[in-house]
Amino acid sequence: MPLVAKPTLAIPEDPGHHPQTPLSHLALAALGVIYGDIGTSPLYTIKECFSGSHGVAATPVNILGILSLIFWSLMLVVGLKYVVFIMQADNKGEGGIFSLLAMLQGTLKKNGKKWSILAVLAAAGAALLYGDGVITPAISVLSAIEGLNMATDAAASYVVPLTCLVLIALFFMQRHGTAVIGRVFGPIMILWFGTIGALGFFAILRQPAILSALNPWYAYNYFAVNHIHGIVSLSAVVLCITGGEALYADMGHFGRAPIRLTWYGLVLPGLILNYYGQGALLLQQPELVNVNPFYALTPQSLLYPMVALSTMATIIASQAMISGVYSLTQQAIQLGFIPRMRIIHTSEQASGQIYMPTVNWMLMIACLTLVLVFKESTRLASAYGIAVTATMAITSFMYFQVIHIKWKWPLWQSATLLCLFLFFDGSFLSANLLKVVDGGWITICIASFILLTMITWRDGRALLAKYYRLMRMPAEVFLKDLAEYSPQRTTGTAVFMSITPEGIPHTLLHHLKHNEALHERVLLLSILSAETPTVPPEDRVSLEDLGQGFYRVKANYGFMETPNMSKILKLMNKKGVTIDIHTTSFFLGRETLFATGPGAMARWRKKLFIFMARNAWNATSFFRLPPDRVVELGNQVEL
Repeated sequence: MPLVAKPTLAIPEDPGHHPQTPLSHLALAALGVIYGDIGTSPLYTIKECFSGSHGVAATPVNILGILSLIFWSLMLVVGLKYVVFIMQADNKGEGGIFSLLAMLQGTLKKNGKKWSILAVLAAAGAALLYGDGVITPAISVLSAIEGLNMATDAAASYVVPLTCLVLIALFFMQRHGTAVIGRVFGPIMILWFGTIGALGFFAILRQPAILSALNPWYAYNYFAVNHIHGIVSLSAVVLCITGGEALYADMGHFGRAPIRLTWYGLVLPGLILNYYGQGALLLQQPELVNVNPFYALTPQSLLYPMVALSTMATIIASQAMISGVYSLTQQAIQLGFIPRMRIIHTSEQASGQIYMPTVNWMLMIACLTLVLVFKESTRLASAYGIAVTATMAITSFMYFQVIHIKWKWPLWQSATLLCLFLFFDGSFLSANLLKVVDGGWITICIASFILLTMITWRDGRALLAKYYRLMRMPAEVFLKDLAEYSPQRTTGTAVFMSITPEGIPHTLLHHLKHNEALHERVLLLSILSAETPTVPPEDRVSLEDLGQGFYRVKANYGFMETPNMSKILKLMNKKGVTIDIHTTSFFLGRETLFATGPGAMARWRKKLFIFMARNAWNATSFFRLPPDRVVELGNQVEL
């Protein structure tokens, strides 16, 4: 009987892309990029647990119970689930929900139904992260500015205007890139975690009894005392783990080792000390729940500097989320979930530093709208949490598919781990669903709209690809007819873009029908999305000589890369086909779409797809083609 290898969680090599960069430098950079969200959670978490819409009374039993829940949530959800397990599932070093989907693409592509379900799940997770990306800057900056209320009552009327000014300045800075400001993010976050940890430590010294909340029995006792209300209050407790998904999503920038080092070495101790410091303060002065316990830890003389430091930390948290939304959008474009958008690379050295104007201004408008509508972080917290917990649950399920289908773990082991993860994810998600009426509906509406557009764009592209697949002519038949009729051949090179690397593209047939002539050298170019985040230069381009001056060219790009035509042609030159981009003609198809065809999609969705197609960024700019060398051929298509 053959032996079955025992599955292991260990992956030999760290997936970081910086083998020459010292671990300390990567750790410092990781601090400045991925911990802003979870690092600024102490600003509002304890406050919401006791004074929010589902808060509990600040009794010793409740204080110890809440602190115990926070400690074990950080340890088990972030420390165990993400840092130990989920981060093992890297796709060529990259993390995130689309990376999990891409890892399953080769295995499940033949199983159309299951692949479609997982693709929708991944798109739903991404849509929820967009909702999180709208709320995080708004609630983080708003909660920081609200610290001014602790200094003077006169500041109340200035909180919302100052928050809007900070957010507007933040979004206007995006066009310059984060390379310069990023160098100071790490040191600021060291100061942040050191400061909040020190404030909490001194409060604990005055009330060391709070440390008994490290015992999980107090979490159990909390539910025994509060019953249903205790379960409902989990919707506030979950705020302490917002940002956990960022550890996995940004793993490819730094690798597992720097993230684990910073988490266990600085971030986790700083958070625990501050949370328990706030709890110690409430044990002594329960009435402080009516203000912000975070700022109550700060001596009055240091209140204004603390508000300034908090504002800088929340700006960093917002910057990380905004950059994450850019990366998520870029991945979605490459995977076929979102129309082409303008992508500006703000750094020649770091390919991950991008700026997307359309996304930036839409995010800014959405964030400002939330601030102006809700006006208080307490009210905005009601809309927070659903996106985070739902995304965590989807990530757990996608991870289960990877370890069971791709890594071949036995079902009982995979299912056991999934049940453990879903126990926490499900508990938090169930509690947050109770906040739908209080403001959670905003997150659901944002995510639902984005998911609808993603699935509509994917299905519309599939209809369009099916139309061209039916219209295309087999290459062998075309070349045989070409040899027989011998149309006139003009000097130069023509590149015909093709959706699929099969047959002859409709644009070429259209061109030949009208001009009755072809260039002496014709390239049939298809740009394909790979299952990996990046593709090595040596694997980027494949070239096939079809004869009679025709070449089939396939250019492979990862889902975190943007196609670049000049680089494609340079790689072709190395393969023996010399081409000058400035003397080459590029032929693109421009479709006029109608919703009157027999395609299996609702007519209103066809109209939505047509609207998105009309407003997609033009292919000439997206593929970086010289505009004076592009010829567009029109075609009418009934979907």
